[in-house]
Amino acid sequence: MSGRLAARLVVSISPADVGQRVSLRRRLPEGAYSDVVGVLESWADGVLRVRRRTGEAVEVAEATVVAAKVVPPAPPERRRTAS
Repeated sequence: MSGRLAARLVVSISPADVGQRVSLRRRLPEGAYSDVVGVLESWADGVLRVRRRTGEAVEVAEATVVAAKVVPPAPPERRRTAS
């Protein structure tokens, strides 16, 4: 057995997961990877639309998705208290 670790990339979401919080990894045109985490708002015509916690909407071409899964809801933001 080799000393190298191999990652298993699995896409385990579908259009039925619209409304769920998802994490997906996409391949960028230059060959690098980028992760997007947020609520899957839509999946139509080969494009997934994910709304990040910041409110930013990200559109991802289905053909570029190499791994994806449903993840638990985001933890509530912590409020800092004055010391």
